[in-house]
Amino acid sequence: MTEDRPVRCSDAEREQTTKHLNNAAGEGRLTLAEVEERVTAVYSAQYRHELDAVVADLPAPAPRARWQPLLLLAGHQLVTEFGAAAPRRKLAVGILLMFAVALMVFLAAHGFADEGHHFGHH
Repeated sequence: MTEDRPVRCSDAEREQTTKHLNNAAGEGRLTLAEVEERVTAVYSAQYRHELDAVVADLPAPAPRARWQPLLLLAGHQLVTEFGAAAPRRKLAVGILLMFAVALMVFLAAHGFADEGHHFGHH
């Protein structure tokens, strides 16, 4: 039988908890004063259960889509097609490749998942 002992939290876990608090503020669940107070508690926390207590009254963050593997596969496919294409087709594939890169930049700038914002709902 093992005894339950607290587990120390990492800097990455503190950062993730801080991101959760900032998202909650963006959704209107916390005031800026509450976020400031809770972030202070996050950075003074030594154990995971202390981090859990800081966000216990908030809903769990929505899972984020993992788009990177799909985008890498699509990029590889486009490069392969571009190399094997006839000159006229290379132009069309090149335009498609530029569109794909622009889409990846847009997704990277605006996040790969819906952050819970629903247009038309205030």
